[in-house]
Amino acid sequence: MLRNGLEPWHLLIVAIVVIVLFGSKKLPDTARALGRSMRILKSEAQAMKDDPAAPEPVRQTPTAPETPVEPPVATG
Repeated sequence: MLRNGLEPWHLLIVAIVVIVLFGSKKLPDTARALGRSMRILKSEAQAMKDDPAAPEPVRQTPTAPETPVEPPVATG
């Protein structure tokens, strides 16, 4: 059943479902926004790779609370 993975008719069915769900009028705007987002992500990733002065991310380990607060002593 799944020996060949995705076949062309699977992609056709997915495309039809997407068009029915989102409508044909919103698809160009959605595709344009997705393309813009991908371009921005690609340029930011490239800028991070090219910037040698960028500091390494610091991993913080969780710290324990300072000193436990002692409950008030009841005098009776």
